[in-house]
Amino acid sequence: MTTINWRLAALVLLLGLAVGGRVAWLWQANSYGKAMADKAGDYQSEREAAASAAIEWQAAEQSRRRALEDRLRADDETHYKELRDAQQTQGRLRDRLATADLRLSVLLDTSAEGSGCGVSTAAGGSGVVHGGARAQLDPAHAQRIIGITDAGDQGLIALAACQAYVKAVTATK
Repeated sequence: MTTINWRLAALVLLLGLAVGGRVAWLWQANSYGKAMADKAGDYQSEREAAASAAIEWQAAEQSRRRALEDRLRADDETHYKELRDAQQTQGRLRDRLATADLRLSVLLDTSAEGSGCGVSTAAGGSGVVHGGARAQLDPAHAQRIIGITDAGDQGLIALAACQAYVKAVTATK
């Protein structure tokens, strides 16, 4: 009987070790699973916070870009309005010069030597000349002068528009 008791004791011991090992294994797996779930949750919340921050940054950048585009669009509209107004003014001036409704004259320097260059310094009876002696320009020359001033006006308007654009773009950075 001692042999059976000894075998039974060995079997109970072996069975106890197996059950204890299984319980330890399950406890450790549960503990490790909880730790992994906690890490996964922390990682998920960190990723969500980073994504939220990126979305907020992108929305802020988009709103800044829209504001800049709106300002530039308004500046463009102002620029083209000024350019169109200057072109209309120059066109009306050219039309008036072409119809002889308006004549350009220049002020003569009568104090310079050799000022008797064949240009009459007397004022005509049809108008009042303020200041010194004046000479009327040929309409073709007057048209060229108006063309030159038109190009100059357009250049100044374009320059002002470029400066406003550079100011707007560099002010946002």
